[in-house]
Amino acid sequence: MGKDTDKNLVGQPIFKQIIDFLPKEKFDTLVKKLGTDKYYKTFSSWKQLITMLFGVFNRCDSMTEVCDGMKTLQGKLSYLGLDSSPAKSTAGDGLRERSDEIFKQFYFVLLEHFASLLSVSRIEGISFEKFYIFDSTTIRLFSDILKGVGRNPKGDGKKKGGLKVHMMIDAHSDTAKFVTISEAKMHDKKFLQHLTLPDGSMIVFDKAYNHYLQFAQWTEQNVNFVCRLKSNAVYEVQDACFEKTLTDKEFGVFKEEHIHMNYKDGKEGKTLCLRKISYRDEKGRGYEFICNNLTISAEEIALLYKKRWNIELLFKKLKQNFQLNYFYSETENGIKTQIWCTLIAQLLLQVLKIKTETKKAFSTIAALVRMFVISHLDVFWVVTNCRRTYPKKAKIVSKSNEIQQNLF
Repeated sequence: MGKDTDKNLVGQPIFKQIIDFLPKEKFDTLVKKLGTDKYYKTFSSWKQLITMLFGVFNRCDSMTEVCDGMKTLQGKLSYLGLDSSPAKSTAGDGLRERSDEIFKQFYFVLLEHFASLLSVSRIEGISFEKFYIFDSTTIRLFSDILKGVGRNPKGDGKKKGGLKVHMMIDAHSDTAKFVTISEAKMHDKKFLQHLTLPDGSMIVFDKAYNHYLQFAQWTEQNVNFVCRLKSNAVYEVQDACFEKTLTDKEFGVFKEEHIHMNYKDGKEGKTLCLRKISYRDEKGRGYEFICNNLTISAEEIALLYKKRWNIELLFKKLKQNFQLNYFYSETENGIKTQIWCTLIAQLLLQVLKIKTETKKAFSTIAALVRMFVISHLDVFWVVTNCRRTYPKKAKIVSKSNEIQQNLF
């Protein structure tokens, strides 16, 4: 068997190669602006970010694992600009006392920094250049960590604490434009008022966000929306624009109606005019959508809502590829810091995926980085070419077997 002499070694470990994507000068500007290093002599904000990202990429379960893992790096810490690995108590104090605001703001700085790289071609069939999706995901915590933030169970189930990550993504580039973290018991629709949407944009969300007053305000501001209609919604049908009967095997739009919905603006009662679209999917499931745009086709409205699943895939990436079941701190500030650092890690891997132009799944890239995080292999080679030697070796083994069969 031939010897593979092409090891693709570089002078820095993979972890450092990924960290180099970060614009440190912009992070230092934020540190000065927020004063997050004012009372820290050894554990700087940058050192805390490096420590957290090391734990996130390695899926460490505790701060003990993070700090002990960094000790094994020994001389490699100098590549990261660190003199030594942090003590567990020091890292714990940083999570408890340093505000998560520095990591939150840096995440949005990164979104702007990588904006041109993350931009992709528009989704086919969507006529809106500015197309957003809004949703939330719950991160469960035991109630003794953050008391009173979880929902009360309906049955005999154990009460769990929890936080919600509310996120609005640009559907075309698949990147976050708005992120905030709240208690899990807070109702989702309260966050619609915090969104800043440009003129002529389209936003899609689930029926949990039904808020008729907000819908009316968006209509006045020329902001379009699509969402599902609640089963208990009260409305009046003004006009049946289209209706057809689908066979058992058919799917698609089968009814369109113009409806009026009443809402209150203060004490004054008002009426909202909307389109109601009835749709059946490939599995025979029925949906009812409402939309304030009167010009686009009913089929595009159904497609817009179908694309809402993209944000669910993003949440799935976060929960399956990073450690969000165990937290390094029991404080709210520490938990939020870990969530922001996880979002930064996810963004860095997304940048790596785009730079390498690989077709590998995001989970595969995350696994490769985790396995080779302290090796000196070239990260671009690891992601794009690490499996290319296997087919060659397989051919050599196959040829060897063929020779043996001929001999006997």
